[in-house]
Amino acid sequence: MIEVNKKNEQEFLVTIEEQGGKSEHKVILDDTCYQNLSGGKITKEELIKKSFKFLLKREPKESILFEFNLKNNELPRSKLRGI
Repeated sequence: MIEVNKKNEQEFLVTIEEQGGKSEHKVILDDTCYQNLSGGKITKEELIKKSFKFLLKREPKESILFEFNLKNNELPRSKLRGI
């Protein structure tokens, strides 16, 4: 399960619960990056959730940074843009 909670307009707390435990991650997502990736078609929370689903298909939750800015992340933009 992936839960995204908004702390403020640009800061979010993501909780991942899977078999074997739970992890928490602080994510920064500014408006420019949000618009570039989603075109405003989904909420910031949904974009972050989709980003984590993408990451979890490729690595365990323990390998995901505990704090990062989505703008600076190495996620392939072509995979996320327009979702």
